[in-house]
Amino acid sequence: MTPDGDLPRPARPTTILHLVPASDWAADPDRPYAPASLAAEGFVHCSPDEATTLAVATAFYADAPRPLLVLRLDVTRLQAEVVHEAASPVPPPGVGDDVLFPHVLGPLDRAAVTSVGEVEWEGRVAVRIWEEDPRITSETTVRGSERQGA
Repeated sequence: MTPDGDLPRPARPTTILHLVPASDWAADPDRPYAPASLAAEGFVHCSPDEATTLAVATAFYADAPRPLLVLRLDVTRLQAEVVHEAASPVPPPGVGDDVLFPHVLGPLDRAAVTSVGEVEWEGRVAVRIWEEDPRITSETTVRGSERQGA
């Protein structure tokens, strides 16, 4: 308990995840990444963990261009503020109402990317994240991209 008698809040994770089509990520590699949501909504959508990321991919990215990448971001390396908010209006199927989504209030600094993965699909369902060498942060080809349907 805190001195005020409250239960301590769990620490926020220092790694968050962001989904992006490989073509978008590769479009301007010398600049911070600023998806359309930043201009339209004022923030970049992220997820707190892999399970949530896969649920978001299935719900919102089934028709997105492939390959679909997963950026792992170290929040301590982001210049923009990160806030954690409930899904609006509701979380995607398979994600609890208590899950808070990290929203980055500015572009994603490429130096904050610790690794790049790729979503593996079975039909229209995201089932796994293939991990790439963490030293490769700007490459658009990740392990498994030579697979059929990747």
